[in-house]
Amino acid sequence: MLETTPPETTRFAPSPTGLLHLGHAHSALFAARAAGPTGPGGGRFLLRIEDIDRARCRPLFEAAILEDLAWLGLRWEQPVRRQSDHLDDYAAALARLEGAGLLYPCFCTRREIAEEIARSARAPHGPEGPLYPGTCRRLDPAERAARRAAGEGFALRLDVEAAVRRTGPLTWHDAAKGEIRAAPESLGDVVLARRDIGTSYHLAVTVDDALQGVTLVTRGEDLFHATHVHRLLQALLDLPVPRWHHHGLLADETGRRLAKRHDALAVAALREAGKTPQEVRAMAGFG
Repeated sequence: MLETTPPETTRFAPSPTGLLHLGHAHSALFAARAAGPTGPGGGRFLLRIEDIDRARCRPLFEAAILEDLAWLGLRWEQPVRRQSDHLDDYAAALARLEGAGLLYPCFCTRREIAEEIARSARAPHGPEGPLYPGTCRRLDPAERAARRAAGEGFALRLDVEAAVRRTGPLTWHDAAKGEIRAAPESLGDVVLARRDIGTSYHLAVTVDDALQGVTLVTRGEDLFHATHVHRLLQALLDLPVPRWHHHGLLADETGRRLAKRHDALAVAALREAGKTPQEVRAMAGFG
């Protein structure tokens, strides 16, 4: 008897801060394929616009994203979820974490953090570089309250050590690498909100994936380490746990990962140059 792969709910979640390039096309096509046949009784392919950074996101880029994806032949379930329309969802999650004593205000500037790291001969490092040294985690609660009451700017950081004590050991499953032991401490006390942006990537995507019923999170391998934090947040917020599949990244002729600065490889530029959807799909690894 042949084994069948159950249908999945997947999503493609771009930020409208620039034009889609071939790397984005690869990620979108990868997610759509992973959902399997869509429709009644089948998989679900969702599109989410991650536009929480209002200073960098532009409506014209969102419109271009929708146009490019449709031109590539992709179809997604409606409605499209825009993070800027759901800030209350992230605020509720933050309030729950803060009520549990798992967040603390960080008043440090980027410069102060860099100087503190430079002064420390044993500054811990994670996969993305030096970790936040925990300066504000050690502040007296009375001082924290006074500085907040005075209107001093701050970010909210997750006390990872306290959070891990609460959840105990955790694991998550990657389709390419198998069972993974969650190691959120490798990223340190990550920021979950700033005064100018009421949530962070880590918190918003974790909440969104749960609310949208995503069962398989597909994304580039550059976000592999972020999943350690997302798995911790799921446990703290009692959210369902999906599976993950971190795919490889497309590179240019020099071996550099494609980024939004690669205007010549933007889907819109390729279309204007006379490429067909089939040709661009093939260039993105889906011929």
